[in-house]
Amino acid sequence: MKYKSAVLLAGIVAFALAARFAVADPPALQGDPARPESAHWLRSELFFSIGPVDAPDDDIREIRWRAFLDREVTPRFPDGLTVLDAYGQWRSRPADATNRLRSKVVLILCEDTPANRAAIDAIRAAYKTATHDKSVLLITERVDVSF
Repeated sequence: MKYKSAVLLAGIVAFALAARFAVADPPALQGDPARPESAHWLRSELFFSIGPVDAPDDDIREIRWRAFLDREVTPRFPDGLTVLDAYGQWRSRPADATNRLRSKVVLILCEDTPANRAAIDAIRAAYKTATHDKSVLLITERVDVSF
């Protein structure tokens, strides 16, 4: 009988220790009531060329960029966005020459709606029209967001 009690006690202690050190599930995302977790969120990164890397710094480029941002991007996404300075390079075909450009990356987190997707497309079109660039790279993905 003593043996069974000792085994039972050891089992209880082992269970208690295992429960104490068990890894808990990560907490669920808790959000702003104005932005429910049930919404489907979209992360969009837009890459804008603002000029060659080897060209001298030009305040005019920065002024034009800021004007474009204020005129085309901010009104479409007034709740917020992030702008990063970047540098990009790629190899042209068929010459295999390396091109290097200063760039701006705009990161937008928004609900995934047809209106927001259309606004992102409108920003890309406006930049290509204003600068005569051939493209504005867009990367999108659905994400979980918590504020």
